[in-house]
Amino acid sequence: MPEIVKYVDAPSEIVFSMDEINLMCVYDTRSRVGLMEELERILPDLNREEEELVVLVHQVIGKLGAMSDDAYGMLVLVPDWKE
Repeated sequence: MPEIVKYVDAPSEIVFSMDEINLMCVYDTRSRVGLMEELERILPDLNREEEELVVLVHQVIGKLGAMSDDAYGMLVLVPDWKE
C-alpha cells in the first residue's frame, strides 16, 4: 500500500502520495502556481512510454489547483528517495 500524506484544506481533504510528493520535490516548490507551471511545461516532453508519469503529473496539477496558496505553504515537501 503506498504511503500517503494528508492535508486538510477546508472544505475538502487533499491527499498526496509519496510518489506525488517526490515528483513535486524534483521541481521548484517555492510557490504553488510556479510548481504547477513547471509541471505543465514538462508534459509535452513526456512520451507514450511515460504514461504513468503523465498521469502522476496531471494528478499533482489537479490537487495543487484545488488548494489555496496558504494551504500549499503549510505543506512539508520532503522527498522520500528510496535507494
